[in-house]
Amino acid sequence: MLLTFLPVAALLTITPGVATVLVVQRAARDGRRAALLTTAGNEIGVLVWAVAAAVGLAAIVAASAAVFTIVKLAGAVVLLVLGLRALVRRRSRERLSTVRFVHERSAFVSGLVTAIANPKLAAFFVALFPQFVPRGSPVLGAALVMALLLVVLDLVYYSVIAALVARAADAFLHGPWMRRAERTCGAMLVALGLRLALEQR
Repeated sequence: MLLTFLPVAALLTITPGVATVLVVQRAARDGRRAALLTTAGNEIGVLVWAVAAAVGLAAIVAASAAVFTIVKLAGAVVLLVLGLRALVRRRSRERLSTVRFVHERSAFVSGLVTAIANPKLAAFFVALFPQFVPRGSPVLGAALVMALLLVVLDLVYYSVIAALVARAADAFLHGPWMRRAERTCGAMLVALGLRLALEQR
């Protein structure tokens, strides 16, 4: 099961998406630790959808047009808010401990909320996971094992991205590139939010 699922999980991990943009944005603006907390929030959201798929809740979201639309619009609103905040935020060069704590807490929450409000994860787990569950095996156990494998790959991949981006951000901390990078990430989040809102099932 794991050997056949591993290439699929690796491909899913390296495919750019909302999580990638969020990790890059947090690493550039708030540092490596905040980016890792964003990743942690995202992975908890992945595990939530894996469990939901195993117990049948994700199937309801994927099959019901109304529920799918509600989750989709909620996810679009979250992305638009995050993107617009990045576009209008005034960057402070001070890194006080209280400010860092607030940024790190919001980093975790943004990763968690965007993952849970992503109906594509529901559709992904419902459509893909059953193909890799051995006949006669407990669905919940198999789903959790595959989800944990996906989480491990995500943690490794996003940790590397966070470290590289944070190191590059430190080199340009006092230049104009930081603000440009944040605006680029903000624009990408807005674009992803609009695409999610307008996308058909």
